[in-house]
Amino acid sequence: MLNLSLIKTIYMLTNTKTSIPKKNFKVVFFYLLSLVLALYACNGKHDNKDKSSSNLTVSDSMKCIRKLDAKEFLPSWSKNNVLVYQIPAEPDGLHPTNSMSALRSEINLCTQGFLMQEDLQHLDVMPGVVKSIPAVSPDGLNYSFELRDEPKWDDGKQLSVEDVIFTYKANKCPLVDNPEARSSIENIKDIIQDKANKRKFTIIMKRIYNQNGSMTVEFPLIERVFFDPKDVLSKYSFAQFDDEKFKADKQKDLVDWANEFNGGKYGRDPKYLTGLGMYKVAKWDEGHSITLEKKPNHWTKNSKNIFEAANIDKIILKINRDPNSLLLEFKSQELDASTSIPLKVLLELRNDSSFNKNYNSEIVSTFNYQSIVFNMKPDLKRQKLFTDKRVRRAMALLTPLDEINKVLNHGINKRIVGPVSPNKKEYNNDLKLLPLDVEQAKKLLDEAGWKDTDGDNIRDKIIDGKKVQFIFELSYPNVAVEYTNAVQMIADAMYKAGIKMIPSPLDPATHRKNLNVHNFDMIMTGWQQNYAPEDYTQIWHTKSWASNGSNFGGFGTPESDALIDSIKYTIDPDKYIPMVRRLQEIIYDEQPYIFTFASMKRVIVHKRFGNCEIYFDRPGILLNNLKLLAMKANN
Repeated sequence: MLNLSLIKTIYMLTNTKTSIPKKNFKVVFFYLLSLVLALYACNGKHDNKDKSSSNLTVSDSMKCIRKLDAKEFLPSWSKNNVLVYQIPAEPDGLHPTNSMSALRSEINLCTQGFLMQEDLQHLDVMPGVVKSIPAVSPDGLNYSFELRDEPKWDDGKQLSVEDVIFTYKANKCPLVDNPEARSSIENIKDIIQDKANKRKFTIIMKRIYNQNGSMTVEFPLIERVFFDPKDVLSKYSFAQFDDEKFKADKQKDLVDWANEFNGGKYGRDPKYLTGLGMYKVAKWDEGHSITLEKKPNHWTKNSKNIFEAANIDKIILKINRDPNSLLLEFKSQELDASTSIPLKVLLELRNDSSFNKNYNSEIVSTFNYQSIVFNMKPDLKRQKLFTDKRVRRAMALLTPLDEINKVLNHGINKRIVGPVSPNKKEYNNDLKLLPLDVEQAKKLLDEAGWKDTDGDNIRDKIIDGKKVQFIFELSYPNVAVEYTNAVQMIADAMYKAGIKMIPSPLDPATHRKNLNVHNFDMIMTGWQQNYAPEDYTQIWHTKSWASNGSNFGGFGTPESDALIDSIKYTIDPDKYIPMVRRLQEIIYDEQPYIFTFASMKRVIVHKRFGNCEIYFDRPGILLNNLKLLAMKANN
């Protein structure tokens, strides 16, 4: 593991004018993927000598849990090499650039290829479709890669540097409907193919940035001839896409290409869901399931990389969010795995001896968090209820989080104070959890002008010349009974202070759409993070509200924007960590969210599958790497 002194040494080397031999910059990719990965990853060292046979155990170092393979294959276990994986809802789509849901990213691990991969076992990174971690120039701005020869598209064509360039141009094109991804890719200046070796290329960055490596891990590669048969994007440069004066919407060929590329077929129709991965989307039965099938004679068949394993013939992602049905399906062994089962259901299953005989299960910490967002900048569709931070703080004081955790989560979840996981070094422990305090909430509401003037037990206020009652909707995805119960508990608590909250359950697609267009009063949401340092632009910068990015509520101050702009270009942890803690202080004071809990992942895997590793980082388990033990027994 990189220690702090080594991180500082790398930082000083990359910021000195001393000439350093280029070979010394064929780096620890820690530097690329935010340099300080190890600072946040593990408290103890890991041994890389024998990763395949190491018995990984539960630890606070946030690595993974390795389950031993079952010693015998029980007669009641199916020998069918098909894995049925429970999901609570469909992904927002499987578009190569425009879809953003967590489940889409998980499916991509089976169907897509990436330049680099996250090593989930050791919270490190590893080569994907490139031969090795990149060589880095002395100034830290040029990242040189060489593609492996094996990767081939489904049409038999070899992955090319042309495809890599097209991938990042498509993501950067201003007409492509992917605003949430823009901040991660904005720093690319150009991608240059090597003249002597057509398999080599260099990504040139504008400046040192703590996300310079994330684009190699998070963005699936796209085949140019499939998505751009007329080769339109080759006519345009990265520099043009960066130029604010460039009028992309005036270029007819670019507009025509983007309209086609943004179309729904590339996100939903299995005929158009192509990729470098080992599996193809064979069927999408909307509202019920998504079926992935192993591709025959795929280029990965001899790979030892766990991300390129394809041990399961078919993976069926089955939608089920009904607690009673989930109990029955796991007890009858109709479902093989889950990472999103309701906690109450898992705890009940664990009291069943037959379940414990048939399944491995774990509850593990993650880097993710849950929250409730205030609409701080409502348009004509919504009332101006939460524009005053005193009101937002009052709402937080009225939210019975400790009771919710006790009643619904059995006290397992950890409360949080802001948008940083408690598992990270930069989490601000100086900020105190807010208590349930109805009297203090009433005082703040009075100060903000919200009083019950007509004796109906609902506070009211004159806004823009009209009397407005404090009645609002709390929207939430209808994917878990815990959400419904939590929202009702919040509604009951707020009514005690003269506020009427109306629960508004939404299907996931409508929930997502309303977030994007700011059509809500308050709305429940969650964010997935990993162990690496964050760029807070996507969620917290004011420009991410104006552009329909992920700043859904409209938060932002001049100081917070300036901090975010500095944080993403700061590599030195001695500077980075204090800035992130200061950002948390600003967010804490402004109360744009009610921060609820750090997410706990509930994982179930049937014991008929070996190779079972449960990861603290997303996605929790690698479905493709599980292996039916009956096949092993027959060999």
